[in-house]
Amino acid sequence: MTRTEKLLAELIALPSVNPAFLPPQHSCAGEKNVGDFLAATAAKAGLDLEFQKVVVSDGQPRSNVIVRLRPRNKIHQTILLAPHLDTVGADAAQLIPRRKNGRLLGRGACDTKGSVAAMLTALCELAESKSRPLETEIIFVGLIDEEHAQAGSRALVASGFKADLAIVGEPTKLQVVTAHKGSLWLQLETRGRAAHGATPQLGKNAVQEMARIVEILETDYAAQLRRRKHKLLGHATVNVGQISGGTQPNIVPDRCTITIDRRTLPGETELGVRREIAALFRAKGLAAKIFNAKLAPALALETDPKLPLVRQFFQSAGQSKPVGVDYFCDAAVLAAGGIPSVVFGPGDIAQAHTADEWISLAQLERGKNLLLKFLKSLP
Repeated sequence: MTRTEKLLAELIALPSVNPAFLPPQHSCAGEKNVGDFLAATAAKAGLDLEFQKVVVSDGQPRSNVIVRLRPRNKIHQTILLAPHLDTVGADAAQLIPRRKNGRLLGRGACDTKGSVAAMLTALCELAESKSRPLETEIIFVGLIDEEHAQAGSRALVASGFKADLAIVGEPTKLQVVTAHKGSLWLQLETRGRAAHGATPQLGKNAVQEMARIVEILETDYAAQLRRRKHKLLGHATVNVGQISGGTQPNIVPDRCTITIDRRTLPGETELGVRREIAALFRAKGLAAKIFNAKLAPALALETDPKLPLVRQFFQSAGQSKPVGVDYFCDAAVLAAGGIPSVVFGPGDIAQAHTADEWISLAQLERGKNLLLKFLKSLP
């Protein structure tokens, strides 16, 4: 068993389910156990560490884990390795790491404890070797709350943290990703007039109005978005994911809501999206109030692949062209805070959040080696 595999197996066995997905005070909730374990691992390698307290929306403090490898001389540049520590929900069986056919199975194996293990192992091996950079500071930050509201990366940026390049750990199949879509959640509300179900003509049915809106979003609006394309990300999308309306069958409903997931392209803003949806409804003679259903905007990422450090990372990874992905992650938050960011890690997003989540052990080890190669190439 390699050092990277051992670390990943230990991480899988430590539950770190995002508290947003569990009842309050649930024993599996939060990243603390994983954070403490990583801090102890880093300390054994002689790395400097600290905890950054983050207050999330429910008021309960959690902590980013910050591990530093300082250069031998004066700091000339800083590289940030930034995977997240939280996972989606898990049952007891998913917290038992299992090795099968060259794969390691368990919750978080690829999303994204595989990146955590690869990045921290690379940093520890670099610290223990004679190849410590002379002028480059390397900082590993285990971020909280990526799966919900990205409170960890937002707090890091708000603290004034700066770096010359962030490598955000996510399952990219070891491709260096320079662009990803944003994720905008909007709630739409229609209002009607309640009446007795026996005399529906005396009321105004909010559900019926919303049904027309859903149809417009999934047809006309979706077609409009398909005509708007990005060279790496394709077109923007819309999905109606939730609907709620009415109280009982014999009352004409006076209120109905839906929540939509609008995947955005670089350059699109929340205000612009809301305006174009409202304009479409007006043109169709429909009316709905539009609200933001997320605590903070989740914008798209687009990093210049010609930046010197990005090109150097491409070279270390054996990649010639930039790549884009559909999903959103902490990279856009860091980039919005002034840190040029790319996404990179072992594993396939197709395995993320699945019942039998797994990662290729060969890819896990190769990911660690590619990161180590890049870090050793720095001055």
